[in-house]
Amino acid sequence: MTVPVDGDNLLMNRNRSPHPSPARPADVPPLVVTADDDLLASLLPLAAAADVAPTIARDPRSALTTWTRAPVVLVGADLATAMARVAPELRARSYVVTDVRPPDQLFRTALDLGAESVIELPGSADWLVELLADLTERHPERAHVIGVIGGTGGAGATTFACALGQWAARSGDAVVVDCDPQGPGLDRMLGLERSEGFRWDALCRTTGRLSARSLREALPRRGTLGVLSWYVDGRPQTLQAFAVREALSAARRGHRVVVVDLPRSPDPLVDEVAARCDQLVVVTVGSVVGVAGAARMRARFADHADPGVVLRGEAFAAGEVARAVGLPVRAQMRDQRGLAEAVDLGFGPLRSLRGPLARAAARVLEAPLAEAAA
Repeated sequence: MTVPVDGDNLLMNRNRSPHPSPARPADVPPLVVTADDDLLASLLPLAAAADVAPTIARDPRSALTTWTRAPVVLVGADLATAMARVAPELRARSYVVTDVRPPDQLFRTALDLGAESVIELPGSADWLVELLADLTERHPERAHVIGVIGGTGGAGATTFACALGQWAARSGDAVVVDCDPQGPGLDRMLGLERSEGFRWDALCRTTGRLSARSLREALPRRGTLGVLSWYVDGRPQTLQAFAVREALSAARRGHRVVVVDLPRSPDPLVDEVAARCDQLVVVTVGSVVGVAGAARMRARFADHADPGVVLRGEAFAAGEVARAVGLPVRAQMRDQRGLAEAVDLGFGPLRSLRGPLARAAARVLEAPLAEAAA
């Protein structure tokens, strides 16, 4: 398992406040500091599984050459004390690694070294592979994840999810994830139903960790927009928890924006996926039934950190709906002319970047992305 060192001492280490490490080039490999061949025999296959080739330093002085530039440093328990005596510059993402049960003294040594935690193998092998694999991704920062759900049936949540994906893809890699097996299919909405690539049925047959790069390259896509949808073969489709969790994790690591189309069905897995979203958008129509449906969704996701409403139609004012539902109205829009034709022709909902759908998508996306950039 991965065992964090004592929190108070870690705080003291951080308060010693090292100077910021210099920028690390993307091609600098992780650093492994150990002279223990048995430990290397455990670590190198994990690095190979993550598709990285680490630099190996067999003594503390050699390790200093790349100590500050390596994206991750793994110090073997055999050299941890000697490394601490050298007093290298404190840095983030350094760990002490052992393949035997760690003695209490090793945690004190980790504190002296400024390590984030003590990693015990083989228990933390999967975690370590994921840590190293993330070094190869183009988007090591966490993507912004938006969940979209309809307040009522026919509110246009799937259409708006696709529009969000299309708008987000204008400025970076984006993906729309179809979590509604009974919906029309996001690949059809975006004109990608004939494109080769992974669908949910393929992902549900996989096991183990899913690489962000592998997912990004395997999905049907147009330019910088990918889509994870359903392969329709007449059989009933259902969400599988392990596949959904792994796909969302990989999508978040490999894209700038992830949009999740959520079904309205009362499924605990849907509630879990919604909780994993940074932002939750309830799409509803400006009617008594639509406002009541949005209010029910507000009660269902009462604990979500950032819920909001996208309102279709102008029968009600945005302020009235916000007061009735108890959520802010992120955008209000008129119905878009030519929407069905654009989808039928394979352009997706955003055939034009100046229509009401595009303006609403921009309003929902631009505020959190500007905050993230700041």
